[in-house]
Amino acid sequence: MSGSEIFITEFLGTMILLLGGAGVVANVILPRSKGFDGGWLLINFGWGLAVFAGVFVAFKTGAHINPAVTFGIWASGASEFGPGIPVTFANGAIYISAQIVGAAVGATLAFLTYKKHFDLEAPAATKLAVFSTGPEIRSYGWNFFTEVVGTFVLVFVVLSFGNWPGDMGPLAVALLVVGIGASLGGPTGYAINPARDLGPRIAHALLPIKGKGSSDWAYSWVPVLGPIVGGVLAGLLAPAVAF
Repeated sequence: MSGSEIFITEFLGTMILLLGGAGVVANVILPRSKGFDGGWLLINFGWGLAVFAGVFVAFKTGAHINPAVTFGIWASGASEFGPGIPVTFANGAIYISAQIVGAAVGATLAFLTYKKHFDLEAPAATKLAVFSTGPEIRSYGWNFFTEVVGTFVLVFVVLSFGNWPGDMGPLAVALLVVGIGASLGGPTGYAINPARDLGPRIAHALLPIKGKGSSDWAYSWVPVLGPIVGGVLAGLLAPAVAF
């Protein structure tokens, strides 16, 4: 598989992920949306189904759609990122750049879909929350730890799927994401994906969003570095449960 094919596939998969994920957040929290105040579980299921769709789109590359997964596979000692795609620095860079760009474009499409709702009066933090995560209680060390734990669960279990003789495919990943959101997502909004947070945060900073306020760059390192650390730890420990 060529570098351009890897880029396009991961780009499209991550774009679909963010279009669905940012879209469900917008539906629940933006004023006068039909899904307004739909609750945390609606957001959890919306993100899970967005992952379900994104994994189908990016199946040819192994459907990482998340740099934490890419780093986890790298750390696990695997020889391939996906079918016929060797683990190399160049291929890893292609995966991660495609994921970040795809996430930014997906979030932009969600913004355009809800443009008239973004034009209404709403707190700047609410509008940012459509794009990126933020903590309920700001404590950088604990927020970082939360993202490490949530991402470790995601990547460790995803890598363990390969040891199971059955094949639930994207559905298994979708249900895992729903579960992580429901159980571990409360403190930080569970980025568990550096591209999912960084790409949309860049889009938020660049887009002409009415009353958008700050993009909260002071917090931005948490949902990037926390998931990377969690993904690497999962990759290092995953071989221990392989058979």
